[in-house]
Amino acid sequence: MARICELTGKGRMVGHNVSHANNKTKRTFLPNLQNVTLLSDSLDQGFKFRVSTSGLRSVEHVGGLDNWLLKTSDDKLSINARKVKKALSKKQAIAA
Repeated sequence: MARICELTGKGRMVGHNVSHANNKTKRTFLPNLQNVTLLSDSLDQGFKFRVSTSGLRSVEHVGGLDNWLLKTSDDKLSINARKVKKALSKKQAIAA
């Protein structure tokens, strides 16, 4: 399973462990991913995502899952999130 946030696209970063003697060895920094069920207001349904905690805060700041998906570009979203975004777009097109 890839260690990538499904909503923000945040993945692992590479850096160094630096010792007291300034020796550098490679290491990875992994995002803090959590399994979360986010509720869609317009679809009246919950969707399970693997989201970073900073991504979860961003979703709440924007106003929920629906607003986040409609404002975010498809290349950052996972396949699962794109399907939900497509369903939201269809629902809005029918309502308009």
